[in-house]
Amino acid sequence: MRTAEITTSAAVRIILFATDFSDAAKRAESYATGLANRFRAKLVVAHANEPPNYGLRPENWRAANEQAAAKMRELQKTLTSTFPGFESDFCLDEGSAWHVVESLLGKRNVDLIVVGTRGRTGVGKLLLGSQAEEIFRHAPCPVLTVGPNAVEMKGTERELAEVLYATNFSPESRASAPFAVAFALTLQAHLNLLHVVEEGKTGELVRPEEVLASSERLLASLVPEGAQFWREPRFFAERGEPAQKILQVAERVHAGLIVLGVRKPAGVSGIATHLATGVAYKVACSAACPVLTVRG
Repeated sequence: MRTAEITTSAAVRIILFATDFSDAAKRAESYATGLANRFRAKLVVAHANEPPNYGLRPENWRAANEQAAAKMRELQKTLTSTFPGFESDFCLDEGSAWHVVESLLGKRNVDLIVVGTRGRTGVGKLLLGSQAEEIFRHAPCPVLTVGPNAVEMKGTERELAEVLYATNFSPESRASAPFAVAFALTLQAHLNLLHVVEEGKTGELVRPEEVLASSERLLASLVPEGAQFWREPRFFAERGEPAQKILQVAERVHAGLIVLGVRKPAGVSGIATHLATGVAYKVACSAACPVLTVRG
């Protein structure tokens, strides 16, 4: 695929930022606004009012809705002041976070979702998931997950200067390559490509060093010819456990963004989707930078 085709196929024109006004959402907000500014994209801000709990007194859940509306107005005022000329829209709707996001996906031609997560772990948490995790697992478009260890984006040039794209060469993983390239080109960032060879999977007839060398050649083939990077991409082929190694390399190269491909969810909701996005979820919960996941 040519560079122009990759940049077009991975274009970011409309960004949907899902917020619950928490500290986690505040961190994600900085990336939503920062990327909208860098991509010159329209920003759609959405908040979901949970269905009323009729076990409570009516004035209690009405007060919660009014408080959310006030916070949304304040956010609108702040963004308008901070980013004059910034094209944005603000939506309040009733339902679960995923219900509201899913509804907007069909109406707004969203190219990217930005969401924050507290990243709590534990078996029950992984299987059940939070609102942010439901979006992370089910959204058909790319999702930028800002985990608990990611700092707020301040708008400096060095924040997104290094992009790390990790792949296992599966079709789902390859689908995210154009986004890694497009983000690196648009943000004028240094592109790093990584393949992790899991221990015990190199094969008895092939030496590990041969597998690593072959992996580097395959990584190089994912970079489009003629791409005008400001620095030559770097290629890493390493052995180890995928999530752990991705985090280690991200720290080593000072990654400002990690890009991963994930499978489409299938089967029993919650269980199959967790298995399909296990590595990506672990990385998003622990990374010191946001993680962009793209579904094959």
